[in-house]
Amino acid sequence: MSHASDPPLETVDDLIIGTGQAGKPLAGALAEAGRSVAIVERDRVGGTCVVRGCTPTKTMVASARVAYMARRAGGYGIDTGAVSVSVDMHRIRERKRTIVDEWSGGSRKGLERHETLELIEGEARFVEERTVEVTHPDRSSRRIRAERVFINAGARPRVPDLPGLGEIPYLDSTSIMELDRVPEHLVVLGGGFIGLEFGQMFLRFGSRVTVLEQGPRLAPREDEDICEALEAILTEEGMVIRTGARAVRVEAAPDSGIRIHLEGGGDPVEGSHLLVATGRTPNTETLTLEATGLSSDSRGFVPVNDRLETPVEGIWALGDVAGSAPFTHVAYDDFRVVRENLLNGGGASTAHRISTYTVFLDPQLGRVGMSEKEAAEAGYDIRVATLPMARVARAMELDETRGVMKAVVDAETDRILGAAILGIEGGEIAAVLQVAMMGKLPYTALRDAVISHPTLAESLNNLFAGLD
Repeated sequence: MSHASDPPLETVDDLIIGTGQAGKPLAGALAEAGRSVAIVERDRVGGTCVVRGCTPTKTMVASARVAYMARRAGGYGIDTGAVSVSVDMHRIRERKRTIVDEWSGGSRKGLERHETLELIEGEARFVEERTVEVTHPDRSSRRIRAERVFINAGARPRVPDLPGLGEIPYLDSTSIMELDRVPEHLVVLGGGFIGLEFGQMFLRFGSRVTVLEQGPRLAPREDEDICEALEAILTEEGMVIRTGARAVRVEAAPDSGIRIHLEGGGDPVEGSHLLVATGRTPNTETLTLEATGLSSDSRGFVPVNDRLETPVEGIWALGDVAGSAPFTHVAYDDFRVVRENLLNGGGASTAHRISTYTVFLDPQLGRVGMSEKEAAEAGYDIRVATLPMARVARAMELDETRGVMKAVVDAETDRILGAAILGIEGGEIAAVLQVAMMGKLPYTALRDAVISHPTLAESLNNLFAGLD
């Protein structure tokens, strides 16, 4: 219900909340189709990926790998003449900031080139069905009603309910990238992939790193053998990993910085810095969804069907906020689904999407489709092919032999159900398997394919030969 003090009501065809990897391209596509479009952003244009996710983290991962390879130069017969590797966090941070600025600026320009599209800076909240009030940084506001609304508000680091956490300085996946010096001892709370990526990164920058995971093993969604291989790689580099370590309280430690007390007593863990990496939570709490008749689920996500439509007509949700897998490529595919259905008269759906992601540890973990455990639980009669990276010719030539390749095959149809490639450029090899799965090829097609030598993809010949 409007009041006399409310700003005047404006109208557009389409309103999008968030400029992430679904919202930004959707805004452009709708504008190109002749629709009047408003897109609202409360932070920087580009969403999590560009501003604080893929782009900055992988930029810093690249710096960490250079430090790692510099230390290994002698093993390749190269004398750098250096006694030790020196890491300059100021320069690493500036390189990261420069790339983020370029990408975010490019994203902004891409939106601004459309005549029927307006980029609005501010925070959006629903006041009625398909009506949003945007509060600008200067506290002025606008009210906008749209024929259709698309929520692409993203997610943020989750803050656990841990006694003492609010009383000490701690890092999350955003603030850790702004450090101007290498921590003496970084303690990572959480053994998921975000924590492990940062843990390995700062280990290579020169920090001591301890990872505390409350579960029985790292990366619990992966098969146990992949987790064991992953843990062995990180331990070999010097990371201290403690599983079954549930934090119950944190506090300042006069001598070291922070102290974490664990369930069951025993000696607490002390470090100079604490990174909290315990997952992410959707940005729905400020949207006042109830004004539209919507409500988020128990985890805060906006409920959608396989066409990304919410239960309220005229409102869609895309990307992290809709509970889609939290990856840039998935959010972008959410955009494709909505674009196809609204602009091209198609029947696109998220239902049959092949799950895939790459974890940018070193070596990478490329994952596609089902794990062995998932395939067995789904009732498939399976065959499993494995190949150590130590038996991959290209990996041996590069002296990058850590890890293992693993593929799961349907014994009845010979089709590939999924794979985990823990090895150098594991994500690229997993992409080859994904294409084969999209084409419903039997594993024998890759076993017998003439793939150029010596490449990493050629290893698929030998991986699947193991099933003969």
